Amino acid sequence: MPIEIERKFLLVNTDWREQVTSSYRIRQGYMGEIDKASVRIRVQGDKANINIKSATLSMRRMEYEYEIPLIEAQEMLDQLCKQPQVDKTRFIVEQGKFKWEIDEFYGENEGLLVAEIELDDENETFDKPDWVGEEVTEDPRYYNVNLIKHPFKNW
Repeated sequence: MPIEIERKFLLVNTDWREQVTSSYRIRQGYMGEIDKASVRIRVQGDKANINIKSATLSMRRMEYEYEIPLIEAQEMLDQLCKQPQVDKTRFIVEQGKFKWEIDEFYGENEGLLVAEIELDDENETFDKPDWVGEEVTEDPRYYNVNLIKHPFKNW
């Protein structure tokens, strides 16, 4: 069973921007209401995928992801996914064996910046860079699936 172990943090400054090794734009939308999982369509550059993730609020969640044709993903985003959609740029910052993914949101979530780190184990330790602030892993407001229901601009 594929498991994702991910922790989310707010940022306290913009020093991370000097350490970015790559970035890409992401457009993603969510389909329907499902109690136990979210179903997401994501376009990332010239690639697209469908993702099913368990709806638990913790750092450990089941996650299934499959590549799909780009044209079909764009059709699903335009015709089947809820509005508003998530529009963001993902910046990658590598520190030792860890990769930080920093999402800068646009549109309805303009101004929101969140850093995520994926771990191999829930108890794995890592050094927090000085630009990493409060942990929000268990705060449902910061989950992308909830940002379409309750956008950052309305907080």
